[in-house]
Amino acid sequence: MMSPTLHVPGQDQIRRAPKVLLHDHLDGGLRPGTIVDLALASGYDGLPETEPDKLGIWFREAADSGSLERYLETFAHTCAVMQTRDALVRVAAECAEDLAADGVVYAEVRYAPEQHLEAGLSLEEVVEAVNEGFREGERRARRDGHRIRMGALLTAMRHAARSLEIAELANRYRDQGVVGFDIAGAEAGFPPTRHLDAFEYLKRENNHFTIHAGEAFGLPSIWQALQWCGADRLGHGVRIIDDIEVAEDGAVKLGRLASYVRDKRIPLELCPTSNLQTGAAASYAGHPIGLLRKLHFRATVNTDNRLMSGTSMTREFEKLTETFGYTLDDMQWFTVNAMKSAFIPFDERLAMINDVIKPGYAELKSEWLFEQTATTSASSASAG
Repeated sequence: MMSPTLHVPGQDQIRRAPKVLLHDHLDGGLRPGTIVDLALASGYDGLPETEPDKLGIWFREAADSGSLERYLETFAHTCAVMQTRDALVRVAAECAEDLAADGVVYAEVRYAPEQHLEAGLSLEEVVEAVNEGFREGERRARRDGHRIRMGALLTAMRHAARSLEIAELANRYRDQGVVGFDIAGAEAGFPPTRHLDAFEYLKRENNHFTIHAGEAFGLPSIWQALQWCGADRLGHGVRIIDDIEVAEDGAVKLGRLASYVRDKRIPLELCPTSNLQTGAAASYAGHPIGLLRKLHFRATVNTDNRLMSGTSMTREFEKLTETFGYTLDDMQWFTVNAMKSAFIPFDERLAMINDVIKPGYAELKSEWLFEQTATTSASSASAG
């Protein structure tokens, strides 16, 4: 008897499936051609390549090089061309368009306003430009037959001293498209506890925040993000695997931190391809997402930096279906996890799950079932 739950989707079905993205950096997802255009318009002459295809290859190779210096250099180039209102509007609009074309129906995209002030913009002007771009991108997506809702996360850099200022900014714009707060940057030497004043402020204001933790620095970073700072979600959080023991016979034992993360349903913003580039995982087959899925952690799938990783949500799910044999049911599980974990109100999350995500996957599964029925009928007819 045929069962659609056994069906491993192909690229086209993965692309058309409704997807939810919680961890994506605006300055890590520019189109190479846009970078070239903006560099020319602003007079920036530091690009390593000026031909879009070659520039895209350079970004991916730099990110894959294993050199932290080269990896960080990639963001120096993207931020350099994102210093004016028009540039920010364009980049944000194209971000929304690209995600919508990839089947993303809801996305929370993060950026650090403090990194876009070199041409004289204020923090408020940066936020308003990005918000304008996201709304324009949503309109263009609808025009092209796609639907997407964009939310912004304002990021503070953990090596800097502006986190409270950025947290206050996020709170001021929380009803104008900004859905939460984040800190990012090198984990080692810059623990999240340095920014307790920002997190305590956000908690007093009943606002949401995620923290980059458990990517490079491991369990201490996760513990501090949760137990000292009170994070709603973990940006990456992939190193929670270090608190899980798997015996030779397959028996699994969770440490107290891993148990807490699973029991409390704390969302993990996992980014498989990016984790391979940064050394947080050695291969797709060895990525902790496989075990975390089996153990029913609140795992989600994300892109992190689409330009640097040469990726998309479709590509991330392609790699996972190829590696773990994930079905449309698995994709729906990850997607519902992400929507449950979004920073918009509960009733709006529920509507997205019940009215967009579940019907979208049901349609894809019924489509496959009818295709299989037609194939079986044709084979029976020819055999007769």
